[in-house]
Amino acid sequence: MQLTGSVPALTAAYEVIRQPLGEILPRLSAVLAELVPHRAVAELSTHCAHSPFKTYGAAEITGRLSTADLTPLLASGIPGRPWQGTLTLAGAERPALVVTSRATPRGAVLLLVRDADATPADEAAAALVQALWDVVTSHFDRMAAEALPGALARSRTAAGTRARVIAELGEAYSAALTGVLGVLRSRSLDDAAARATATDLAVSALVDLRAEAERDQQIAEEPAGQAFARLADSLRPLVRHSPVRLELGAPDSPRTVAADVAHTARVIVRALLLKVLEQETVTRVHVAWQITDDELRAAVRDDGPGTLTHGALAPGGVAERLAVLDGRLDVDAVPGWGTTVSATIPLRVSQDPAPDPLTALGERELQVLARLALGHRNRAIAQELHISESTVKFHVAKILTKLGVESRGAAAALFHAVA
Repeated sequence: MQLTGSVPALTAAYEVIRQPLGEILPRLSAVLAELVPHRAVAELSTHCAHSPFKTYGAAEITGRLSTADLTPLLASGIPGRPWQGTLTLAGAERPALVVTSRATPRGAVLLLVRDADATPADEAAAALVQALWDVVTSHFDRMAAEALPGALARSRTAAGTRARVIAELGEAYSAALTGVLGVLRSRSLDDAAARATATDLAVSALVDLRAEAERDQQIAEEPAGQAFARLADSLRPLVRHSPVRLELGAPDSPRTVAADVAHTARVIVRALLLKVLEQETVTRVHVAWQITDDELRAAVRDDGPGTLTHGALAPGGVAERLAVLDGRLDVDAVPGWGTTVSATIPLRVSQDPAPDPLTALGERELQVLARLALGHRNRAIAQELHISESTVKFHVAKILTKLGVESRGAAAALFHAVA
């Protein structure tokens, strides 16, 4: 696709963001391939609670990339100013183009790994890569902030699983390395130099392990105060030209909260505030978050007539989002005094969640199943996913086998029950 000119560039952006989430990076790579030839592409997008790091391209490169390679690039990158140079990636010095976006509040970085003999991209090409990445990350932020209950459930499950795996690995490696340190520090060893060297190596391994866990936590979580500040910024325009006075109570807690919890709390509070503002006699609304070790409590209190009901304040979207996170909505209405609405979301993911049969499916199989559950036929699914009809039939057969069902209808029913 020729990207010169505004119309082709807009068409390219549309072609990228219309893809299913798992296909956005491959499609972006294909669109940019002619403009900036590259062997592999990687992204670190902090909007995503469960898979912020993604790669696509040559396996010998993508298989050796990690968040440790992209985290410094995100921290040092300047939005709107693409960087080109040589980086040590996948065990070799490689030319790269790096673009950073602040279209999402916590930033996102895109890395294009190029051939060894590649010449730097011209300024116009680099600027177009930057523009496309800004469009894509804006789309990402919208998807995260307005996640449907099914996507939110998968995010919550994946985030909980990752947290448990990190904790288990941390404990196992810490125990092993601590044992090594104990042996190497023993006075029965005569070779002091060898002991000192081995001790340094073991200490470095422990530091690296803990740094990896902290890095993952920083991506998957955000400070509670920062999350509330983002909420406050989105609420102020709602009352800017209104006689209602908005009071904000930020959480007095230094802890972090999972990104999916923060996204959901913000969406719910905005929805509740809009409902509260529909009352004609409201002059003051107080919005506050309270955070304990176990839960986040988001409260919206008004001085209205006190006649709001649970049904009026909990439309389908609010109720479903809270249900996914095992949360609840409480309404305390006092006629003549006002209404207090509290949304409570647990901060701890259950250690023994009910098994999710959909976890056995790959991303493409989930895409096929989602469309199958909407009643789409094989031909329509093939057109939507840009694959052949025979490939759809293959995926459907695999889905039925993995889910242990015998018909498309049974698979669709299972999908609706879970998601």
